Amino acid sequence: MSTAYDTTASPAAPGTGSGAGETYRAAGWWRDTTILHDLRRWARERPDTPALVCYRGEEAETVGYAELARRVDRLAVGLLRLGVRPGDVVTLQLPNSWELVALCLAAARVGAVAGPVVPVMRRREVAFMTRLTQSLVYIAAAEFRGFSYAEMSAEVAAEVPTLRHRVLLGGDGADGALDFVRDLYGPEPEPELLASLDALEAGPDDPAQVMFTSGTTGEPKGVLHSHNTLYAMNRAQADTLGLTGSEVTAMGSPTTHQAGFTWNFVMPMLLGATAVQVDRWDPRLMLRVLQERRVTFFMGAPTFLSDLIDAQRETPHDLSALHSFATGSAPIAPLLVEDADEVLGCRVYALWGMTENGCVTVTRPGQPVLRAAESDGTAVPGMEVRIVAEDGTPVAPGTPGLLQVRGAAQCLGYFRRPEVYAASVTADGWFDTGDLARDDGRGGIRITGRVKDVIMRGAENIPVLEVEAALLRHRAVKDVAVVGYPDARLGERACAFLVTTGDAPGLEDVRTHLAGLGMARTYWPERLELVPALPRTPSGKIQKFALRDRLRAREGETVS
Repeated sequence: MSTAYDTTASPAAPGTGSGAGETYRAAGWWRDTTILHDLRRWARERPDTPALVCYRGEEAETVGYAELARRVDRLAVGLLRLGVRPGDVVTLQLPNSWELVALCLAAARVGAVAGPVVPVMRRREVAFMTRLTQSLVYIAAAEFRGFSYAEMSAEVAAEVPTLRHRVLLGGDGADGALDFVRDLYGPEPEPELLASLDALEAGPDDPAQVMFTSGTTGEPKGVLHSHNTLYAMNRAQADTLGLTGSEVTAMGSPTTHQAGFTWNFVMPMLLGATAVQVDRWDPRLMLRVLQERRVTFFMGAPTFLSDLIDAQRETPHDLSALHSFATGSAPIAPLLVEDADEVLGCRVYALWGMTENGCVTVTRPGQPVLRAAESDGTAVPGMEVRIVAEDGTPVAPGTPGLLQVRGAAQCLGYFRRPEVYAASVTADGWFDTGDLARDDGRGGIRITGRVKDVIMRGAENIPVLEVEAALLRHRAVKDVAVVGYPDARLGERACAFLVTTGDAPGLEDVRTHLAGLGMARTYWPERLELVPALPRTPSGKIQKFALRDRLRAREGETVS
């Protein structure tokens, strides 16, 4: 069934016009089925193959494809019982678990839209998201990692009039909340409701997901994807890296983040593979999981890779099944790529993408191993990239410019904020990513910074990511973030926050290192801060605003 639903996306949004849809279908990037058809196919063809292996702490539960399909229908009936109907957004703030995956699929089974929310979000953000989506149902663990989602959701429900049901895993039904087992999953499905599911099920062009951006620089934006845009991004990344149904995937990020949702839920289900879901990041536990489950493919930010390398050096495990580690969101140190090969025995691939479009560029298996430290890859099939000046004209090779993308995996728009999305899309369908990039000299791209993450030193723009990538080539530098701080004469100067290993370099050591790489003196940091760790989002992105706040607090002045 295809439901009538107002996506409120901009008419110029790439992929939403009938002409674009026909083009993508003809090319095979869009299809006439959804992930639910994939689930049912694998339930028939390989019913006992593990679809999910889910860890709650040290304990694991395996769910085969046939059993997962049964649980999805049971939960779909439960959602209908709560009044969820086609087009409704079901808010899911759950840790990695079979319940999260099954609920995303159950929402599609009744024509509704999954609204994943990362567990670190709190009352302010959750209230904003549920109010914008007019969500009827909120589902979470009653408590996770010492935080009470039961208490928080009660406060949110008091603020958001459309939020009629709070369903909690492990709750006691206090404060009007429903219990997941007793009220949603446990009751025997009514035959008439089961029989109604096929007619309600979402179609391939219907909205599948509202995934909110982190909102660190303003209000979160609800990125709206259809089943077909999600299919395009996941098929492209699997095809590019040569992944198959024999894979066992894992990652350190929440499945409620786009990286986890695509790489460790949608993609393995398209392939008929097995996804290992771990509810919290612990590199020592993850090593054990990688060994026990014979994990073949891992995706995560460079910080996860670094943690695994350190843990493997401390307590070696058998990781002989692991062949690939895909990573993005930050520059990758050459030493990290070499250590992954030597210590973990896997190949590192660098990628670039966004919540709005998934993996858009990635390095390739046939390229030199260290390409992952030099490039953010070339465009995957079905997507296009270009680098332009502010007036939209192409820039000279090697010159930084605005990175724009379009293609089959591009989102439908921002949920109920069409004007915000329209401002980022050109008349001919190019989405302005907000990132700055240059040609890497080999047909790919190299991210050089964010449009809003530019340090203006006098008349010179400092290419922040280029400087960070250069600093990561210092053998003592494990992690880095470069931010601006105010200067009365030049406007701004650059401060490098470093996480180091071994003998920590001083400012002169850093400058000598950059000089040896031939980097212009005006790009060198003029201040150095050594820190034990950098503040990060759940997906591993560095929270530079927190570093600017730290400098502001120290200096007693505003840091831009």
